[in-house]
Amino acid sequence: MAETKTNAMRMLDKSKVPYSIMTYDNEDGQIHGAAVAEKIGKPPEIVFKTLVAHQGPSLFVFVIPVAEELDLKLAAKAAGVKKIEMLPVKDLLKWTGYVRGGCSPIGMKKLYPTFIDSGAESLAHMLVSAGKIGFQMELAPKQLAEQVSAVFVPLIKAGTA
Repeated sequence: MAETKTNAMRMLDKSKVPYSIMTYDNEDGQIHGAAVAEKIGKPPEIVFKTLVAHQGPSLFVFVIPVAEELDLKLAAKAAGVKKIEMLPVKDLLKWTGYVRGGCSPIGMKKLYPTFIDSGAESLAHMLVSAGKIGFQMELAPKQLAEQVSAVFVPLIKAGTA
């Protein structure tokens, strides 16, 4: 069987960024972040989800721990806009090339302004979607930030953990 390579993996390979892949069974339909963290045996604090929001035609990418909730006020502030709202799931594939549950911050159709929750900055490694449901990639937060020109900013709602 051929090895699965996603856009995200190809981009990291091209940039010679070290990463490791973890796979999980998604037959049960449980692809939300907490279930994924449990399936791969990693603490939810180091497993991150990729959220896409917009302000009018402008898209923004936010990477936060799976057990947390995005604070839209903090997200808007980080993006430098007055108000921001989540991109409807039905529009995700059209704008990013990815589907819900398999959306990686790396390898989207375009490089959108990307923000990673500041809590990730102190981690040795973090996990994000590898660009396909059932695949997670583990890499250093700094290398993820460099790959997508991201900045570390506070993004999560207080007291949601």
